[in-house]
Amino acid sequence: MASSEVPPGAPDFSGWSCPVPLRDHPRVVMGHGGGGAMSAELVENVFAPAFGGPVLAGLGDSAVLELGGARLAFSTDSYVVRPLFFPGGSIGDLAVNGTVNDLAMSGARAAYLSCGFILEEGVETAVVDRVARALGAAARAAGVEVATGDTKVVEAGHGDGIYLNTAGIGLVPAGVDIRPQRAVPGDVVIVSGEIGLHGVAIMSVREGLEFGVEIESDCAALGGLVDAMLAVTPDLHVLRDPTRGGLAAALNEIAAAAGVGVTVSERAIPVPAQVANACAVLGLDPMYVANEGKLVAFVPREHAEAVLAAMRAHPLGARAAVVGECVAEHPGMVVARTPLGGTRVVDLPLGEQLPRIC
Repeated sequence: MASSEVPPGAPDFSGWSCPVPLRDHPRVVMGHGGGGAMSAELVENVFAPAFGGPVLAGLGDSAVLELGGARLAFSTDSYVVRPLFFPGGSIGDLAVNGTVNDLAMSGARAAYLSCGFILEEGVETAVVDRVARALGAAARAAGVEVATGDTKVVEAGHGDGIYLNTAGIGLVPAGVDIRPQRAVPGDVVIVSGEIGLHGVAIMSVREGLEFGVEIESDCAALGGLVDAMLAVTPDLHVLRDPTRGGLAAALNEIAAAAGVGVTVSERAIPVPAQVANACAVLGLDPMYVANEGKLVAFVPREHAEAVLAAMRAHPLGARAAVVGECVAEHPGMVVARTPLGGTRVVDLPLGEQLPRIC
């Protein structure tokens, strides 16, 4: 057989543009859903070529569409978190807040959601009811209406109780253009509060770990916080909610999209003591741990002080902090200054430290 021929039944990678890690994984592994390098390569090599289109090419948290004279933000997300209920929230809360937040990262205020329930045969109806009630309460709190939905049931052993999918639409205000490609050198990088709470909360209950104090998820809808920021200036360059892959993944994605460098100070990043202690025990880096109620903003320097003040005046931004800046050096790379005065490269995570966290 010629060296270029593919044996019968073997995967053909000849059309794939990046050799690692997809060529090393002819089958999907958990890391492909982790929001890191493996997820990015799956999107770039499989989904984007299959779907095509200039809107998808933006690869933002939500797509911004021109339709009937209006600018709409549109997003969808699926939720497979385990366990279904955790300190500070549930899969129902995540299904609302996660999609609302993706829309907010385009500057849009969510208006309507769809909701799909995928139920495993045998799950208790009382559990389904509890999740549905949590989802409805979260939607009302976020000021969004669940307008349509769907239900499917799979055989016992072919699911994990309940999976959810939500899609959402919202209006983007005139004059607002928020996307990762707009980051420029000189932008100030602001984080809205303490990081790592959601991922550590999930891990603590899933594995039965005790850290001396209960750690609650930060799960929350960020639309009101973004409104407060936009009231200061519509010229916010980038917003991103650092969910899977944490703050590290979000910063790397922005740096790559804009072709800029990002420098952050480890000392300035707000990490609560309980998260720092848990990560030390588990061997995790808080910068890579998922959040569900935080955002990172790239703000023009002339507006940074006023935006930070507005964030701190909002309950979901009370612990907001300037953590770094956008630079012309080392484009596409994130560099952290350590408390000891050194520097380290903050890479895009390969897979996922904590799977099934959203």
